[in-house]
Amino acid sequence: MGDYSTTPQEEAPFPLTDTDKWVLSLTDEEYAYHTWDDLKRIIETNDLAALKRKPSDLRRYLKWTAETKVQYGSMTEYLLVHRLPKIWGKAPFTPVSNVPFADPSDYRVLMNDWPYGFVPGITHIVVWSRTPIPTDPETGDLTAESRQTVADFVKRYFVDAIGPGGEDKVLWFKNWAALQSVRALEHFHVLVRDVEPSLLQKWTAEQECHRSKH
Repeated sequence: MGDYSTTPQEEAPFPLTDTDKWVLSLTDEEYAYHTWDDLKRIIETNDLAALKRKPSDLRRYLKWTAETKVQYGSMTEYLLVHRLPKIWGKAPFTPVSNVPFADPSDYRVLMNDWPYGFVPGITHIVVWSRTPIPTDPETGDLTAESRQTVADFVKRYFVDAIGPGGEDKVLWFKNWAALQSVRALEHFHVLVRDVEPSLLQKWTAEQECHRSKH
């Protein structure tokens, strides 16, 4: 694969933001890692294009994405083969419930294989959904109702599991369409800090409903 620090955007395997292009001009030593306060500000202001990976990780992600698309035809196909429940079948999916996160078989919680560049102690999780999460057709961003649906799920699944103080250890966001590197599969991102590995394992464990017909 080419040197993506000089590759035109149209040749990259997914659209590069201005932040991506800037990061590709840096070395890892020049890179400033996202802190928790930084992430809170970015998410609160919906400045999601400011999220960035470590330069070496971004270069590897671009190379891996390009190679994966050649091998599987699309990122969607790779994820369906290797990461998401086989019972989901092929897109477009037929969810058990048309309400996002109402049925456990309709969502899958996984560690992000290619996280953004954080200071130590922050973990990047992705929640994949076979039920569509409605967005505003004008902006590609979540509707007010969808935002509340996701927030309620995050509280129930992540915050409450942590216990007292959990609300200070969990952030979430959903990239609008223009920022998504995997657009065909519904998903949003969860960031947690200082969480025990056993809890991370519990959240991301495959459930029985993912292995057998509902």
